[in-house]
Amino acid sequence: MGLQGPLCTQYLWERLGAGNGSAARQGGGCANGSGSAKQEEELETLVAHWNLYLNLAGFLVGLFSVTLLGPWSDSAGRRPALVLASLGMALQAAIFLAVMSLRLPVAWLLLGRILSGLSGDYNLILAASFAYAADVSDRRGRTFRVAILEACLGLAGMGASLLGGQWRHAQGYAAPFWLALSASLAAALYAAVCLRESVAPRRPARLLTLRHYASVLHLYAPGARGWEWRKLLLYSLAFFLVVSVHFGASDLLVLYELSTPLCWGSQLIGYGSAAHYLAYLSSLLGLRLLQTCLEDGWVAEAGLLSNVLGLGTIALASTTPLMFTGYGLLFLSMTVTPVIRSKLSRLVDEKEQGALFAAVACVEGLCSLVATGVFNSLYPASLSFMKGFPFLFGAVILLVPAAIIGWIEIQDSKPDYSHFADMPGPLQEAEQ
Repeated sequence: MGLQGPLCTQYLWERLGAGNGSAARQGGGCANGSGSAKQEEELETLVAHWNLYLNLAGFLVGLFSVTLLGPWSDSAGRRPALVLASLGMALQAAIFLAVMSLRLPVAWLLLGRILSGLSGDYNLILAASFAYAADVSDRRGRTFRVAILEACLGLAGMGASLLGGQWRHAQGYAAPFWLALSASLAAALYAAVCLRESVAPRRPARLLTLRHYASVLHLYAPGARGWEWRKLLLYSLAFFLVVSVHFGASDLLVLYELSTPLCWGSQLIGYGSAAHYLAYLSSLLGLRLLQTCLEDGWVAEAGLLSNVLGLGTIALASTTPLMFTGYGLLFLSMTVTPVIRSKLSRLVDEKEQGALFAAVACVEGLCSLVATGVFNSLYPASLSFMKGFPFLFGAVILLVPAAIIGWIEIQDSKPDYSHFADMPGPLQEAEQ
């Protein structure tokens, strides 16, 4: 995924720029001479819209498949879900590779996203992996286990970004996508052959049944859980807002860097993506250190502060040093999602982890849907008055989850005397 995202945006920039006569230079950067500012703005709008179409195609389909396959893994096991999702990712990489190698119409990229979405896409890999981590960890150490998984994403993304920019500059687009195809197939083989199953005992389970969707909906039914149910809803809302901002900002970063005033080439874009992914590793270290003196909720608050400062700086970045300063301020930004995932996991039964993380993946799919719609529409609309406005908008939105998490932490830290309020007082006893 780390290889495919930035390279796909750069490919659309070059391919669509060549198709409509815009002066998009190979390797990125800003056009000179005949490339007018108006042409560049039109190209930015076109690429942003194609990014929107691709994300919509994959995640609209994945929204339904993940909520089917995630609860199914509670009975059938995590391994089948991981194998299926990895094979879908491999098929997507193969179609992308065919489009780039054979110069097929870019609309064929939509087919790859749809087929990957049918098999659960990247969200099912996340859902099954996080459910696996919950299966094999206790409640006390779960937050750090989940953070390790998030850090693995960052490590892979950082390596892919450094490799992808240099590799694409040297050999074009095809070679990195061959690696993406091979990595997906290797993941499927590993899950099928080497990975130990965490669901025991496994039970036969029908795949095509509405019962799987019902198990996801049951998690959010009020029932008799009271405060726990309210926390589930509030944490889900906070997660939705945080991930929406993360997806929306990430979608725009490459396009933001390609165009005026930064005018980055493919190598600088690779370094920028690596700096962005480095936040996963720095957040893991920061989480471990902060957990020694703070509750998980306050660690998440520190991560949200890091997010707000970083996005605010990127919104104002007009030079390369300032852009990298913004990336540096994001050093704790990825502490938020592992804390929320862990807290959500503790609110449900151990046998509902697959359904829970399928619901979380469903929320992530909705995040992508909303983020691509809002941010990829907001970016072209704001070019005339402030190019970095979508990042500033995201920073303001993050104040809402900060308020939610802080309020829950304050409520949970209060001594629970509510049971005394239900007891009759001396006067009430005398009246009775």
